[in-house]
Amino acid sequence: MDQECSQLLPAVCAVLADPRQPVADDTCLEKLLDWFKTVTETGAVDTVFSLQGDASLFVASAAGQLLVHVLALSMGGRAEGQPCPRGGDWPTCAWKIVGHIEESLCSTDTQRVTQALNVLTTTFGRCQSPWTEVLWEQLSPLVACLLERDPVPAPHSLVDLLLCVARSPVFGSSDCGLWETAARALSCLGPTQAGPLASGILKLQHGPQALRTQAFGVLLQPLACVLKATGQALGPPGLLDGTSDDSVMVDTLLSSKSSCAGLLCRTLAHLEELQPLAQRPLPWPQAPLLRAAVTILRLCNGSAAPASSVGCRLCGTLAGCVRVQRAALDFLGMLSQGVGPQEQVTQVFAILLEYLESPDSSPMVLKKAFQATLRWLLSSARTPSCSGLGPHTALFLPELFPVLQKRLCSPCWEVRDSALEFLTQLSRHWGGQADFRHVLLTSEVPELTWQLLQDPESYVRASAVTAMGELSSQGLHVATPTSPEHPEAQQMSTRRVGGQLPGMALEGARAVCGPRLCGWGQSPTVPKVLSWQPRPPQPHRPSSPTLCPQSLLPEFLHILSADSEGFPRRAVMQAFTEWLRGGHADVAQDTEWFVATVLQVVSRDLDWEVRAQGLELALVFLGQTLGQPGPHCPYTMALPKAAPPSPLAEALGALCRVRLFEFAFRALFDCDRPVAQKSCDLLLFLRDKTAPYRNLREAGGSPDSASVEAALQRWQAGEQGQPLGDLEPEAALAVLRSIDLEGLRGMLAEGSDHMEKSPQSLLRDMLARVGILQENQADCY
Repeated sequence: MDQECSQLLPAVCAVLADPRQPVADDTCLEKLLDWFKTVTETGAVDTVFSLQGDASLFVASAAGQLLVHVLALSMGGRAEGQPCPRGGDWPTCAWKIVGHIEESLCSTDTQRVTQALNVLTTTFGRCQSPWTEVLWEQLSPLVACLLERDPVPAPHSLVDLLLCVARSPVFGSSDCGLWETAARALSCLGPTQAGPLASGILKLQHGPQALRTQAFGVLLQPLACVLKATGQALGPPGLLDGTSDDSVMVDTLLSSKSSCAGLLCRTLAHLEELQPLAQRPLPWPQAPLLRAAVTILRLCNGSAAPASSVGCRLCGTLAGCVRVQRAALDFLGMLSQGVGPQEQVTQVFAILLEYLESPDSSPMVLKKAFQATLRWLLSSARTPSCSGLGPHTALFLPELFPVLQKRLCSPCWEVRDSALEFLTQLSRHWGGQADFRHVLLTSEVPELTWQLLQDPESYVRASAVTAMGELSSQGLHVATPTSPEHPEAQQMSTRRVGGQLPGMALEGARAVCGPRLCGWGQSPTVPKVLSWQPRPPQPHRPSSPTLCPQSLLPEFLHILSADSEGFPRRAVMQAFTEWLRGGHADVAQDTEWFVATVLQVVSRDLDWEVRAQGLELALVFLGQTLGQPGPHCPYTMALPKAAPPSPLAEALGALCRVRLFEFAFRALFDCDRPVAQKSCDLLLFLRDKTAPYRNLREAGGSPDSASVEAALQRWQAGEQGQPLGDLEPEAALAVLRSIDLEGLRGMLAEGSDHMEKSPQSLLRDMLARVGILQENQADCY
């Protein structure tokens, strides 16, 4: 190897090690490995060995990966079906690498042991050839010997290797001593390392039952210690067979707050991953796990009753630990998928209510508590004997809504946001249930939600829009006077003439919406942020209120056109799309006026996601007007079943009246690719739907279609252009069929690097990204 190659090798290794830079063309990599195969006798492999100890972790890691590539390449040249030779008959290069790994495994230097284990893990993960079985047979005794050291070196890397070998299909018929080594590792490793190994073993599709039982006992042992500390038993006898004495576990739990929290969080996460798997341990200890989750939450909030000195110390260690509270609430929510004793379910709702009520609950803990509560409410409603609200839900809701009402008034915006998200889900699932409607409407929740439409935080305004949109769909929002900030909004909804947006209505819309509701060819400006002015609480409503809901449409149109933040405007568009899809009363009153108004507001929105959602709304309108898209359309699943399509001429007239053609044509040349792609799909669907109807007169050479094509060319060139005005259906179809939509869709699907993928360009790009070229010396790390 010459000096220049030696200087370039570390840089190439660093590029290969970076997972953010995949090699699109592997030809250059193959050539590089071929070169290594030919120069192994000149000392190239020795150079890679030395690079494993490089001060840069990236270079050291890349050197190990390069050894795997060279080993696999040197062993991959034999004919198909040829029996795998024993280690002594391997190529010289491979034997040299294996010898280096053996020396490293026998070393007292933990870093060298870690490097060898990582090389083996990568090898067994990438290579599933028979020679890897021979490799494991030769090296497994050295791996097993690591468990005899005190302490065990590189335990995390050792666990990764054992699980990687266990997952390899090469060892399906013969474990080569793997299971014995894994069983020893479960006994020898500390709780922090044994937990991931136990979880990995239980996720395998195969393995000895005795090993699985031992692994499950190891995984449950931290929870067993928690329950024992509070005077409870984990479960039936034999559940913890094969595990070590719990004194080590207790020492780990009590050593520090960080180690205790880390062990419990990892244990809960492992069990949460196992629960939905078909190969999870059976019988699944649902009741003990419920007790453990509730106990951990009580230890964290100080309501547990310790039965020993260990329990008292755990109370002090876990008090107010947000990390453990979040993990335990996630785990408790997962357990809702199982069936537990009724008294335990009551305890679950009790601890959830405590966390929702507690002033000490952090915003993230409250969010997790809301999520877990929703899952348990849904689980209660799914019981076989339940019709409508479940028994626990019916009893829990009257206690829940005062808490929800309080959280909607929280000074912390994250709490208000989480409460609104929870309300949305409740309304979506139970908005049609009489008991739920009664509890909701006798509370201040609907009115508080309306007020939060003017919250100073954009995330909260967006969640309030979603919640009010869902409440309105269910007929659950309250009558509230039009905001004094935009009285013209109420007038907008009354200016509907023949399904069109006449001049007077347009001027009124501009008055209320400000600059954001502009003409089809005008540029918008961003108005000031809405201010939040909470209204005082209203007098208590009667127990059986008379619902007189007011239209939300003017309020939502104002937000869509005047809110300076993108999140509320996106939420409005999502609500409008759902209203159109579901036949909302405000939309059904005059669908064409609704679609025309919304598309006009959206057409010049500065947020590409708002414009993309406008295309989704347009696609729903198309489906309801012309029929559903075919299977080729990526949005098929999002659309409802539509009524039989109206005659084509009438349907095309409706599309022209709402200016859908102009909206889609302009979006076709949008500077944001997702918008253009969505518009292309919409127009392809529209073209396919109108293709069978050849009896219409098309104005292919008319001045109308010519002016449209000229406008499209200007838009494609990046000019703003003027609105197209009222289009005739024949001209719109003629222009539609003149556009090469398939070619445009192919161009939009191409990556930005499609022009140059030669090996030379690829190598230069790889080096440039890590700052090797003279003109770019920035350190990408």
